[in-house]
Amino acid sequence: MKITKVTPILVEENRTYTFVKIDTDAGHYGLGEAGLGRRAQAQAAVLRDFSPDLIGQDPFRIEHLWQTMFRGGFFPGGVVQSAAVSAIDMALWDIKAKALGVPVYELLGGLCRERVVCYPHVGGADTDALIANCRSKVEAGWRFVRWGLSDPAGEEEVFEPHRAVADGIDRVRAVRETFGDDLQICVDVHTRLDPPSAIEFSRGVEPYRPYFIEDPLRSENPQSLRLLRQQSSVPLAVGEQFDSKWAFREALENDLMDYCRLDVCIVGGLTEARKIAGWCETHYVPLAPHNPLGPVCTAASLHLCLATPLHGVQELSREPGQILPDVFPRQVPFADGHLLPPEVPGLGVEIDEEAAARHAPSGAREGPARGRYRREDGSFTNW
Repeated sequence: MKITKVTPILVEENRTYTFVKIDTDAGHYGLGEAGLGRRAQAQAAVLRDFSPDLIGQDPFRIEHLWQTMFRGGFFPGGVVQSAAVSAIDMALWDIKAKALGVPVYELLGGLCRERVVCYPHVGGADTDALIANCRSKVEAGWRFVRWGLSDPAGEEEVFEPHRAVADGIDRVRAVRETFGDDLQICVDVHTRLDPPSAIEFSRGVEPYRPYFIEDPLRSENPQSLRLLRQQSSVPLAVGEQFDSKWAFREALENDLMDYCRLDVCIVGGLTEARKIAGWCETHYVPLAPHNPLGPVCTAASLHLCLATPLHGVQELSREPGQILPDVFPRQVPFADGHLLPPEVPGLGVEIDEEAAARHAPSGAREGPARGRYRREDGSFTNW
């Protein structure tokens, strides 16, 4: 069996998704997804650039092809290249599993669990709205909730840490007091705090026992997490911006994370993710995969979590079937806040290319980025 075609597929919904379809001369095809929502055109360009190196190759040689893509240039490729490699890699796993007639998790070692607990995205303009949204999730069977730290002033794209921290502490307290200890609370800081503000927030929510705080600080200097760990016992979930096992090395070896937030669509696909998962096992760090993307990312993350001994929780921004249902008429199964093992061969996701074409971005460039925050004095603070 040989690879015959590598096709980037850009799909517009509430964001621009970057998928890849890899065809073979045996009739099997695989799907992958790249993880940078605001770099879709760049990811597609890298996918096209890799195409001549892949056509004619044996898709079963997944590790060999991964190494060829990763090491094939003199300069390290960075996160855009890693995202493209991720998409190609998961498509190769999809092809291999389909050809062998098994779900991908069987190739990763088989089931370690029968279902994967997930957390949804909740939010609200104020605390009452947040509690109402949490209640609807609890009534639907979810055991976890997650929301992002925000500035309650309500002015668009303004983020003042002192207001966000005070409001964030109040929200965690209110949700804990309303729902008790049975509901697990996760708060995503989105790397928008500096160490003093992150310490204040962590200390403030510590009495209410959140499951974890996600990405409290920017990722460029993992050692900054050491100061935070010295000041608070709240568990830290880190890693969604890391693009290789080497990026995880410092945080893991120095015990700077409690949950591993790897993203299979950024870190190098399932090939690299399973290596990181093994490394996490040696440090007793459960996985909590980053998964705010489309149906292919959800499926690949699910297969990884099903076959991984240490698993905490998987992010699930929207339930399967709620994102691009016409483009992906088959998605992975879900019930009561849990993703379930697909029984069909491959990742368990199928694409309708005609529907995808109807969702193609209208222009050659993506629109202006949203969600770039500034302080009240006009200075840029973070994405």
